[in-house]
Amino acid sequence: MNKELAAEHKVSVICKEALAHLPATKTVRLPSDVEFRGETIYFIVVDRFLDGCADNVGKETSLNDPTRKDWHKYWGGDLQGIIDKLDYLQGLGVTAVWVTPLFEQLESPTPYHHAPIHGYWTQDFYRINARWVNDGEEVSMTKPSKTAFDRLIDELHTRGMKLILDIVCNHSTPESVDGKGKLYQDGKLVADFDNDHEHWYHHYGEITNWQDEWQMQNCELCGLATFNENNVLYRRYIKDAIKLWLDRGVDALRVDTVKHMPVWFWQEFCADLITHKPETFIFGEWIFSHPENAISTDFANRSGMSILDFGLCVAIRQCFLGTAPGGFHLIEKVLERDVNYRGANELVTFFENHDMSRLQAAGASNETLRLAVALILVSRGIPCLFYGCEQYLVAEGVDNGEDPYNRPMMSKWDQSTPVYTLTYALSRERVKNPAIQWGGQWQKYITDDVYAFTRRFRESRCFAIFNKGEATTIDTVDTELPDRTHKCLVTWREIVVEGGAIKNLELAKNEVVVISHIGETLNGKSIAHIQLNGINAADDECVAIIGDCPELGQWDLRDAYRLEKINGNTWFGQLVFDQSAGHSITYKYVILGNLAEKAPRRENRTGRRRNIVAEGIAKWRDVWEEL
Repeated sequence: MNKELAAEHKVSVICKEALAHLPATKTVRLPSDVEFRGETIYFIVVDRFLDGCADNVGKETSLNDPTRKDWHKYWGGDLQGIIDKLDYLQGLGVTAVWVTPLFEQLESPTPYHHAPIHGYWTQDFYRINARWVNDGEEVSMTKPSKTAFDRLIDELHTRGMKLILDIVCNHSTPESVDGKGKLYQDGKLVADFDNDHEHWYHHYGEITNWQDEWQMQNCELCGLATFNENNVLYRRYIKDAIKLWLDRGVDALRVDTVKHMPVWFWQEFCADLITHKPETFIFGEWIFSHPENAISTDFANRSGMSILDFGLCVAIRQCFLGTAPGGFHLIEKVLERDVNYRGANELVTFFENHDMSRLQAAGASNETLRLAVALILVSRGIPCLFYGCEQYLVAEGVDNGEDPYNRPMMSKWDQSTPVYTLTYALSRERVKNPAIQWGGQWQKYITDDVYAFTRRFRESRCFAIFNKGEATTIDTVDTELPDRTHKCLVTWREIVVEGGAIKNLELAKNEVVVISHIGETLNGKSIAHIQLNGINAADDECVAIIGDCPELGQWDLRDAYRLEKINGNTWFGQLVFDQSAGHSITYKYVILGNLAEKAPRRENRTGRRRNIVAEGIAKWRDVWEEL
């Protein structure tokens, strides 16, 4: 990390500590205190990160491989290893750590002699895997204790970072020498697939038709015992278990295999957990979701959780690997469909994970990887990096790096690699610039090899341009930036903007330019983050909110608060409530055009009611009503 970046990193930490001590009458909240749109996620396969405690070998030692040659066995990574490298992760700019499931796993050999190093074969959701905590530490989540898990939570929160827990609700365990689907509640057997008197499981065999929705939701995935979500005993079990983990400090949940359970289950599940802990962010894995796939977008819009953006992932891989024609047009085609989502800016974006080959295993160079990282760090959505990409981690010569060979042991901790320093530079800007967190993404220039866009929210802007081809010069590109000399966040190159545009912009091969301009920061005692979906106003119209309080104009359209267009389905705004803080208000949305020529169009419903928080930040999510 160069001296300038290191100095700014230190200042940002000091500033956050100072803000925590501001008087309550002038509360200022950082975006990371409120929601996930300002986060940078780092996804860790716990077993393959770092062995911080050599003694936690588990009950069944045949599942271990201390030589680290058998890719299907435990290699020794644990939570103490993550704690030991938090300085490294914070220096990278990571603000949220996503870990593979921590629950107690199957501890008996399977016919294939595979160990559940991934964490998706859970036998007790009320206990932590003894391999993840230090030897001899308490594994029950129902008993007060101070394990490596609790220390990790404390260390993360002290640094202003968050923990995302990976969970799976669809299934428990496969066949093993001890049977199949034995489920425990803090050590007590509560269900058994082979002796299922209370119908905790479905018994319809394995999926044979992957296009059949009923089979997808009721049949077995890879021989795993599949839970019967219709059984209220199971639903209480799983929800109460996850609440224990939230109460111990987990900030967010990543949910595995969500397409394999009906949406009504997820609606109940998310509602219960968010009621229990309102600031919980939840996102799910609908594998190969796509904005043109109505089933997956409907799930994202109605389930109560966001999803991983597989559509963008595939487009990024095709673009940078050259496996399909179109280059950057492939990416833009996906982003043009953001209108199909109610929360496109809350989709979790990525280009590699534990279920697919790493980008470099598929053929990408170091420079190409750097472009891909930069792209997701400044594009719409919440970026997620797979552990080790900043060190160019890849297993050479093994099955093209597919699962499980995409999960090598982390071995290097170099804080000066180009991807490491770039990630810090851009992730810190996410925290500061509301345009990157909440703004729309507007394409400014595109060819197969060159792509430029501006992120926009109120007065804030972030302009980015990527060149994956040979050196080139762009005659003129609009940026919407203020006229002056700006400095690129990546190269520190000075670039002049005149008339909102850059002229004769020279781009080297594999160069990325990112310029950030931050407008006035909104501070206040009570702030609402207001999002409206379901309405696409005309180009000469805007959406506003009016109501019975001073901040909303006392129903006077001239003083209505105008929202900002994010895309054709989403309008967003931040509003400070001073006089109305702590009170109940009535409001509704209205479409405004040229008042002299076009009458305003109000929602066709009675006024909405909402209690304004006395202090802090609240997220509003509304859908336009016209019928």
